[in-house]
Amino acid sequence: MSEIPVEKEPSGQETPAKPAAKAKPPKPEDKPFPEFIDSLFVPAVAKQLADHNITAERLERVDGQRPVVGGDCPMVIGELPGGRRFWLCFSKADINSTKVIALADPGSDPTLLESFLIDEKRMSLPLLVSRLLQRLNGQKWLGGN
Repeated sequence: MSEIPVEKEPSGQETPAKPAAKAKPPKPEDKPFPEFIDSLFVPAVAKQLADHNITAERLERVDGQRPVVGGDCPMVIGELPGGRRFWLCFSKADINSTKVIALADPGSDPTLLESFLIDEKRMSLPLLVSRLLQRLNGQKWLGGN
C-alpha cells in the first residue's frame, strides 16, 4: 500500500500534499494551422454565413498563389452565391502571422489586397471569424444594411 505524500507545516504538523494541478487543455488557437483552419475556422465561418441564410459554394484552406501580387501562401478561399469571392491570405501557416484579404464581385478579379487584423497582438477563433464576417458585411454581401 502506498502512502499519501505529506507536507510539514511550520508548526511541525503533517498535512496531505496538494494534488498536482490538472493540465489545462490547449487553446483552439494553439492547434496546428491546418487543423485550426479546417476543423474550427471554416466550420465557424460556415455557421455564421448560415445564420445569414448564405451557404458558401466554396470555403476551404488552400496553399496557392496570393491574388493580385502573387507569391505562394496559405489562404482560405470563399465563394458565395452570385459569384462573390474572397481570399483570406496568411503570410505563413500561423494564425498570428500577417494577413491580407482580397475581395471580388461577380465577373471580376480582385484588384486590391487589404491588411486584415493588423493591430491585434493575439489571434483567437472568435476574432478571426467576427472580423471576416464584419468585412463581408461591409461589402453588403450578407444582406441589406
